[in-house]
Amino acid sequence: MQLALHLADSVLILAQRNAEWCGHGPVLEQDIALTNITLDLVGQARSLYQYAANQKGGDATEDSLAYTRLEHEYLNGLLVEQPNGDWAQTVLRQFFFSAFQSAYYTQLEKCTDKDLSAIAEKSLKEIRYHLRWSSEWVIRLGDGTEESHSRMVQALENLWPYTGELLEPADYELALGFLHADVLKQEWQSTVRNVLEEASLAYPAPAFMHTGGKYGRHTEHMGYILSELQYMQRAYPNSQW
Repeated sequence: MQLALHLADSVLILAQRNAEWCGHGPVLEQDIALTNITLDLVGQARSLYQYAANQKGGDATEDSLAYTRLEHEYLNGLLVEQPNGDWAQTVLRQFFFSAFQSAYYTQLEKCTDKDLSAIAEKSLKEIRYHLRWSSEWVIRLGDGTEESHSRMVQALENLWPYTGELLEPADYELALGFLHADVLKQEWQSTVRNVLEEASLAYPAPAFMHTGGKYGRHTEHMGYILSELQYMQRAYPNSQW
């Protein structure tokens, strides 16, 4: 169940972050594109929370798991809770996460658990579009004007220290035996390196990486996210999706 919660929390928190852009995108078409990606992530979260609720049993529901847990009970990685910053930082965060999801869910699809495998298969169709969309933006901004390039450099500096955790599996991720961490790391690094190179951005040197989110130790931003995310459920208990 921890694996499903980790995967669900990651997409839910990223969806909450992306949703902050709704109505504020640089142009209408891209505002709608990011909103649609957000809706895809919410849909993925629902499937995973439903799976986790069935595993937990009792009175657990997708709503109680998504909206009523305490901060330290969320198992998302730290990357997805980082602030939106400007458009460059938002699309780079989406790119890092989509590259990770693409490699991870390709392995999850081969999991012996049929329900998780089916969720991965369905999600991959959406993830491939998210990766293509965010890759194109990283290249467009990185290889664009002096201003857009400098913003991508700053975004890369801000987010890179939170990417290492994606590639270091927690013990509960290894329990089902489907995840090959070395393959995951190679595929993510290859995808990221190729896109950064095309975007005229330098692949960062090895650096200190923040960790802890997968075990419930979050940054200062998480509490603010949950205060908005959980408001309706706290104000109107037992509301449903």
